[in-house]
Amino acid sequence: MNLQNQIRLVARRRSFGIELITVLLLLMAMAQPAPAQQVLSPGSLSPAVPPALQQLQSGVTDMLSPPGTTPGGGPGTSEFRWGPVQTNEMDVFAPAGTAASGEKADQPFKWGPLTLRPHLLYRFLYADGILATTNKPVITVIHELAPGFLLEIGSHWKLDYTPTWRFYSRTNFQDTLDHNVILTGGTTFEDWVFGLSQGFTRSSAPLIETGTQTAQDTYSTGINGSYRMNSKMSLDLGLSQVFRDAQDFQSSREWATLDWLNYQFFPRLNIAIGAGFGFVDVETGPDMTYEQLQGRINWRATDKLSFQLRAGAEDRQFHVGGASDVINPVFGAAVEYMPFEVTKISLRAERTVSASYFANEVVENTSVGANLNQRLFKKIYADLGGEYHTVKYVGSTASSSNLRTDDYYALNARLSYLFLKRGSLAAFYQYSRNDSSPASSGFSYLSRQVGVELGYRY
Repeated sequence: MNLQNQIRLVARRRSFGIELITVLLLLMAMAQPAPAQQVLSPGSLSPAVPPALQQLQSGVTDMLSPPGTTPGGGPGTSEFRWGPVQTNEMDVFAPAGTAASGEKADQPFKWGPLTLRPHLLYRFLYADGILATTNKPVITVIHELAPGFLLEIGSHWKLDYTPTWRFYSRTNFQDTLDHNVILTGGTTFEDWVFGLSQGFTRSSAPLIETGTQTAQDTYSTGINGSYRMNSKMSLDLGLSQVFRDAQDFQSSREWATLDWLNYQFFPRLNIAIGAGFGFVDVETGPDMTYEQLQGRINWRATDKLSFQLRAGAEDRQFHVGGASDVINPVFGAAVEYMPFEVTKISLRAERTVSASYFANEVVENTSVGANLNQRLFKKIYADLGGEYHTVKYVGSTASSSNLRTDDYYALNARLSYLFLKRGSLAAFYQYSRNDSSPASSGFSYLSRQVGVELGYRY
């Protein structure tokens, strides 16, 4: 046996060992209770990434990822968020919004460079334990109707708009009309790849952090550029702007950047070092500035397994009020594993620091979660998932310290059936619990939610 064949044999053995260990860790994590971030299970889909931009991102990471922090804070926030756009070389799962392998994308309404894809979602939800106000959990039936459309503009841009009517059976809640619109796109210039994301969300959902139905508008902008310096090194630059206007609660405006220098050791392994800073202008209380230093590893260990990890530290300062700097670890991690074509397993963890909905507070949010997606038959899918959050509300003035701590758990189960190529029918169940201290704060609750969902998308 020559040296090259020996190396290949060792690599295969190591690959099998890595996959086996990861499966055991994922199954152990999924056996534990875990939480979803929102009081009501979200029904909207992630915005699709233009196909041309996916192709342009070969060798580029984090094109549309948020530089630094998560807008909104702890569990229950309905913030707009960018998801990281990974390369096809690093992703085990197909990126959100793309057709499955071997499937041809339908184009029912096409006029030159424009393609219109309408979509419709109706959901019925029975829920108990929903906080109308603190210390007042109630039972309610909720009807949601969400018609919308996805407009593809050439191969580089997409515009998605979805209004959502939400009707409650209990008068403790107000019926609402929410809006969500997002424009994503990108282009290239010589050795540069540029990406843009612009979003607007108007929501009035019950939030765990506020303990009540909370009306807010969120405007989010992300501009990103990636430059390939040579065959091994590349540079990622990112700017973000998030304006949150919350009725009866703290509004804020945040600007941030987080920039990365990447080095590719192997075609499927790259590491990076990143540095960034941000400024938060809050409506009441001390404004904030922060600096971050992080490292990042993206590794596609095998065709079925990938790891993505970033970790570092943040130093946050408060402009007035006399509070000391807050130094925190920040990190994000994701594992994707596909042992079979019909089975997907994912594990994720994250720690963020952000401005609270309450004046003179910041939120330190640490979360872990896992998800299993299994195709049972040709058109029937089962999803099992869970998350756990520990959320600390820390004072931003010298006269306040740790104000409140939440431990939030949730388990989710969903069974979906696909019909007529574009239709879906699903039944779902969610168990969630929030243990808040001090107990007198009134934010603790136990909720069970069950419902059905009918959707159709071109």
